[in-house]
Amino acid sequence: MVALDVDGTVVDRDGVLAPEMADAIGRVLAAGVPVVLATGRAWHSTREVVELLGLPTGPTVCSNGAVIVSYPPQEILQAVTFDPREVIERVESFAPGTLIAVEEIGRGFRLNEHFPEGDLTGELVVQSAEELGAEPVTRVILRDPRRSMDDFVALAEHLGLQGVTYFVGWSAWLDIAPEGVNKATALAQVAADLGVRAEDVLAAGDGRNDIEMLRWAGRGVALAEAPPEVQEAADAVSVPFADGGIVPELLRWFG
Repeated sequence: MVALDVDGTVVDRDGVLAPEMADAIGRVLAAGVPVVLATGRAWHSTREVVELLGLPTGPTVCSNGAVIVSYPPQEILQAVTFDPREVIERVESFAPGTLIAVEEIGRGFRLNEHFPEGDLTGELVVQSAEELGAEPVTRVILRDPRRSMDDFVALAEHLGLQGVTYFVGWSAWLDIAPEGVNKATALAQVAADLGVRAEDVLAAGDGRNDIEMLRWAGRGVALAEAPPEVQEAADAVSVPFADGGIVPELLRWFG
């Protein structure tokens, strides 16, 4: 099985898929090996990549492992949720003004204020903090363009919440997921369902939310642009994305 992060790994930061990448992934599929996307994206924005790649019916891991969807046709196989109230209350107390969003699977997000344009896609519904925390969710997103990434690392440590998992993004962005849920836990389930052993999985990614996945897979490949801690978790580091990224790695095994 080949498990691939999406943004910065399969497509660029503008969502563009290079022909060379499409061809390399096509070669994996032609070899009869399943390709599973594993992304922090919500399902509604991941579906377009699944369709762009022409992936056959099968599972996709979204929301950093909290959601597994089979497509096409669309079927939600897993949706792990948690109570977001404590997260929201602590953030509003410690870092007032932070933008908060909770995911609505397949639709979009409910949020306390609008995020910078392009950050979130799908249906966006503004609600009060109390409404955001009214029901269990698969993910809470925290965002504050005024703060640095280091500020958000400090925020994650200060919140000290139990029962959740943190993923610090490239910018002032913090994903909060149910405890013990990450891309690796979801992929382990997918692999078991497909009868694939972890040692027979090639995984690639470039973000901190890929660390567990890269450690779990038999061969984990970090992008050259990945932070040092992500590269350290991998078995190998690819060439820069602009030079093909994981294309040479895929062609090494499926060329």
